[in-house]
Amino acid sequence: MAIIRQQLWFAQGMEDALTCYIALFPGSKLEWHSTLPADSPSGPAGSVKMAGFILGDQRYLAFEAHPMDPFTHRFAIAAECDDQAEVDRLWAALSEGGKTEPCGWLQDRWGISWQVVPKRLGELVRGDDRARAQRVAEAMLKMGKIDIAALEAAANRQG
Repeated sequence: MAIIRQQLWFAQGMEDALTCYIALFPGSKLEWHSTLPADSPSGPAGSVKMAGFILGDQRYLAFEAHPMDPFTHRFAIAAECDDQAEVDRLWAALSEGGKTEPCGWLQDRWGISWQVVPKRLGELVRGDDRARAQRVAEAMLKMGKIDIAALEAAANRQG
C-alpha cells in the first residue's frame, strides 16, 4: 500500500526547519536525509536535498531546491494544542523570525503557514448553538495568538 505524505519544498533552510519542527512536536523524527548526486533542473549535483520525516503522527517529504512556487496559505499545517501552555510554546517558537496573523495563523521564518489552535476550538464552534459559535468566531478574529480563556468567556457569555 502506498504511503501518503505531504510535501514541503524549501528554497533554503530545510535542515534547520526540520530540526526546529522535530524538536517542537513529541514523537517526531527524521526518517532519512539525502542529496541528489547528479545535476538536476533544480541545481548541480549535491545541491538538491531531500528528507522524509514524521511530525507528530503525520508523514512528510521535504525538498530543498530551486523553488517552483512560494509557500502560501493554500498549504498550511494546523497544530491542535491541548492547553494554553502548548499554544504559547508553539506560537513563540514557530513565529520567531516569521510573521503573525489573525485567528491563530502565522508564517514561520521558512515561509510555512501554520494555524496554532486549541483542540477545544472545535467543541466551541460546532453544535446547534450558532449564537455561541458566532461569539467564539468573533473573539477569535480579534486575536493573533489564540487565548483559550477568552474563547471560553465568549462561548459562555449570554446574549
